[in-house]
Amino acid sequence: MNKISFIFLLIGATAFIAVDDFLSEQKKFSRVRTAISEKEAGIKKLLTPLGINTGNIHVLFVAYKEEKELQVFVKKEGDTEYKKLKTYSICASSGTLGPKRKMGDGQVPEGFYHVDRFNPNSNFYLSLGINYPNASDKKLGKAGSLGGDIFIHGNCVTIGCIPITDDKIKEAYLLAVYAKNNGQAKIPVYLFPFKMTDANMKKFEKENAGNTSLIAFWKNIKTGYDAFTKNNKALTFSVNSKGEYTF
Repeated sequence: MNKISFIFLLIGATAFIAVDDFLSEQKKFSRVRTAISEKEAGIKKLLTPLGINTGNIHVLFVAYKEEKELQVFVKKEGDTEYKKLKTYSICASSGTLGPKRKMGDGQVPEGFYHVDRFNPNSNFYLSLGINYPNASDKKLGKAGSLGGDIFIHGNCVTIGCIPITDDKIKEAYLLAVYAKNNGQAKIPVYLFPFKMTDANMKKFEKENAGNTSLIAFWKNIKTGYDAFTKNNKALTFSVNSKGEYTF
């Protein structure tokens, strides 16, 4: 073996160990071990008909505030199209329809996010942090007072978060752990006010007829909703100078 080949082999081995270590590190926590003990067999049973396993899974979450649903989509690493695995009920909610714009408003954010942290010692059993405020929130929200710490978590209480009970978070958290362990750097989390069909848009536009900024925001994120529901592929987007998503 020449020197260059050896270096590339060493780099590849190091990268593999670094990724694999995430699952190993998570297993050090008792709640994660409990989740594996209780949920791993069921997860494997759900994934097998889709041709996916815990060693190649990638994950995407979609939440609908009005319907109180958190949908989980999965795909095989290397594939582009996600398949819906299951739907969890969001067991408690706070705020109203509409995005989060400042600290303390009780709102669940709306827009396009990703999981940015894992908390195996959460006050709400297990929790997956969401990268609120994102670039759009920072442009459209109250500068210097946007708040933060938005999570998908256990228990059944919330101020701006997405609780799905201790039992269900064990499964959702474990799915996300497997995905990160398989190299998925950003697990998408799409948060919508409601299922943004044309009929629902007409209904909620009418109910909020005087709120032009809210309707404009919803029309903007509906573009992402339409794109995802059409082909079940992760969205590629940026945020312009006005705080609008561009896809």
